[in-house]
Amino acid sequence: MLHYPNINPIAVQLGPIKVHWYGLMYLFAFLIGWALLCWRARKQNRPWTTEQISDLILYTALGVLIGGRLGYMLFYDLSGWIQRPLAIFEIWDGGMSFHGGGLGVLVSTWLFARKVGKSIWDVTDFIVPIVPIGLGLGRLGNFINGELWGRVTQVPWGMVFPRAGSLPRHPSQLYESFLEGFVLFLILWFFSSKPRPRFAVSSLFLLGYGCLRFFCEFFRQPDPQWGFIAFGWLTMGQLLSLPMILIGGYALVKIYSN
Repeated sequence: MLHYPNINPIAVQLGPIKVHWYGLMYLFAFLIGWALLCWRARKQNRPWTTEQISDLILYTALGVLIGGRLGYMLFYDLSGWIQRPLAIFEIWDGGMSFHGGGLGVLVSTWLFARKVGKSIWDVTDFIVPIVPIGLGLGRLGNFINGELWGRVTQVPWGMVFPRAGSLPRHPSQLYESFLEGFVLFLILWFFSSKPRPRFAVSSLFLLGYGCLRFFCEFFRQPDPQWGFIAFGWLTMGQLLSLPMILIGGYALVKIYSN
């Protein structure tokens, strides 16, 4: 049995100004993603300029922040939002929904695609290989915050989280960081390193993330406001992942069967 290392969620404090690790994780993700996309565009002679990539990262960041926070408040904390409307701005303490962020990014990339005259699916195929970087670092941010812990377990690496009681739990944030972050990044990065049919990379992302998130939810403690929403085991995260699995799988079959 392990004990949570009690990491200070504040990375730097200068007087009243506090810089949280959770926010820094997203900053690091956007910077790394920008550098990787610039490298790929230059290395593979892709029709992307550095200025376009910088604008795309900006649009994506806004989609992630706005959509992710709105999605969290709508899907996971609607009653709290009604009681405290300004809580939607308190992103430094965590509380970002991937599925909401995904919808936000879809809208922002559509706006970007219209601006630069590209197909939205060409844009998503270009950017989704770096999305797992943000997912992985975001889950590390959850771990540092000591939130979104896993279910009670007897495995040797079970961890006691101070805010979750005295029983050891799966460090599910680290499972998600590894699978939805590192593993999914490798799959998408190498798959997209060669020319693929339009929407194939995006479809693989939908299928891959949906399956990995669905699997990881079996180790993660269900959100208390929802619990198990069906069959005594289905969680909100799994329910929201099902459309991604179905759409991604169906699209890949259609793309490669033609």
